[in-house]
Amino acid sequence: MPSKMIFINLPVADLDRSKRFYEAIGWKVNQDFTDGNAACIMIDDNICVMLLTRDFFTTFSTRPLGDIRGTVCGLYALALTGPEEVDDLTEAAIRAGGIEEVHAERRTQEAEVGMYGRTFLDPDGHQWEPFHMAYPGR
Repeated sequence: MPSKMIFINLPVADLDRSKRFYEAIGWKVNQDFTDGNAACIMIDDNICVMLLTRDFFTTFSTRPLGDIRGTVCGLYALALTGPEEVDDLTEAAIRAGGIEEVHAERRTQEAEVGMYGRTFLDPDGHQWEPFHMAYPGR
């Protein structure tokens, strides 16, 4: 096991629908950490998304669960190797039932600093922002 990993825990309304969505965009379900309450989605060896049923998610906090459909609660940015990978992931998300959000002004600002990104929402409204940054000298 790597020394450091990131686990993003997300509440979902329909666990099976969410698993299908994330598999359709090319990420893998780790069956060792998946049951009727949760599914571990492997983005890569060090980044995992834990999809938790809404009822199970509430057992991890005493605060009420927010409405992510009507508010923004987090932006999950994922650095990728190039603009093509950004497009491929976003297009796969759209085909799988995700919704793309277009922010023209932000795209212009990002382009000015050598960045290319897009935004999509999963079926529960979680906002993903795949991007590529052209680093000088690389």
